Amino acid sequence: MSTPLTELVGVRHPIVQTGMGWVAGPRLVSASANAGALGILASATMTAGQLRASVREVKSRTDEPFGVNLRADAGDARERVRIIVDEGVKVASFALAPSRELIAELKDAGVIVIPSVGARRHAEKVAAWGADAVIVQGGEGGGHTGEVATSVLLPQVVDAVDIPVIGAGGFHDGRGLVAALAYGAAGVAMGTRFLLTSDSTVPDAVKARYLAASVKDVTVTRAVDGLPHRMLRTDLVNSLENAGRSRALLHAVRRAAGFRRLSGLSWPRMVRDGLAMKHGKDLTWSQVLLAANTPMLLKASMVEGRTDLGVMASGQVAGVIDDLPSCAELVDRVLAEARHVLAALPTPG
Repeated sequence: MSTPLTELVGVRHPIVQTGMGWVAGPRLVSASANAGALGILASATMTAGQLRASVREVKSRTDEPFGVNLRADAGDARERVRIIVDEGVKVASFALAPSRELIAELKDAGVIVIPSVGARRHAEKVAAWGADAVIVQGGEGGGHTGEVATSVLLPQVVDAVDIPVIGAGGFHDGRGLVAALAYGAAGVAMGTRFLLTSDSTVPDAVKARYLAASVKDVTVTRAVDGLPHRMLRTDLVNSLENAGRSRALLHAVRRAAGFRRLSGLSWPRMVRDGLAMKHGKDLTWSQVLLAANTPMLLKASMVEGRTDLGVMASGQVAGVIDDLPSCAELVDRVLAEARHVLAALPTPG
């Protein structure tokens, strides 16, 4: 299935596996790439050295194109860009809009730049700055998310920019791919659906929690870091939402201490990171600390299997997923379903 996305990136199918922290490591990315999708390696939870080693591991597992997701506001963003360039990575994606200068630096080195956005104006901005394509996530998507549904946001962005647009948020099967193409998108990006594959390194007990969830078990809360965050409703989420400020601050300090030991960051650096997220937002001090150590909360679930101590970012599609195919089986199934849907559409006239 050829689209502007497949032609731009060189993948066989118009499907993107998103860069999920602690989830999108070398095994999942290489399996996605070998299946013909664009696998995106999540680097925000890695040191620069770990990023280089992970890129090389992906390259040892596949000859297909893949990408790396970066935090544009990271203090060592340019060092990470240099790693991407040095290692010949095909695509750089961003959860936050990169600067005009960072886009130009990557493009000058031959790297395809695909930021993720949640609003039309952000898509217009990065397109004007030279982004090659854009991933547009509607409110159904997991992690930090907005309020506009994909079915409204996606066609808005398609009409507003002249670069390939990839739809994200609510996609998990071939019907969704056809719907996105009908809106004018060049493909779809899926996170939760790839998390729930046999190639994902997420612990089996955590995958079981996702599979058991209904659509109503996936909620949006500001209790974790003060920003709208879509995740499974758990006892931890309930306790954070019901805790008073002093109790929430105690929880935050304990978890921040754990993340500080893991990351090697100093307390001042963690507070600065949290304050960077606080800028322009009404966050409590507990939320500032939680914003700085949200990666630790994700690691507790996604790596250690401690759903009682961590958060479980999730798109609403978790409520309609009930199996764990391999990446190859998933991609083949999505394409087969899409072809079947297209073949069954009535002929005009």
